[in-house]
Amino acid sequence: MAKYAFFFTYSSDTWARMIQSPGDRTAAVRQLGGALGGPIEAFYWMTGPHDGILITDLPDTASAAALSVAVGSTGSFKHLETHELFTQDQLGLTLARAKGAKEAYPPPGQRG
Repeated sequence: MAKYAFFFTYSSDTWARMIQSPGDRTAAVRQLGGALGGPIEAFYWMTGPHDGILITDLPDTASAAALSVAVGSTGSFKHLETHELFTQDQLGLTLARAKGAKEAYPPPGQRG
């Protein structure tokens, strides 16, 4: 399983519907995660450029993309971002691989 963060910003129409009919979105979010094979770790509202964040474990990148496409297709969001999260161990592996890759890649304008 991989961990993903989804940052979202609702459209003004969505906020208007939520003001008229407030409700707890947590159950719907948990149902969505379950449909894609992953538990929801956290679901928070926030101030700033995004209205909220969802953190979840999903089986793979295709599942994360499916979540994003599914909720994005509803028209409820003005902005939606999907980010894969990495542990410190995963970052170490990434940096080790980057070191080898950097040695194999000549920068533009340099002969390799």
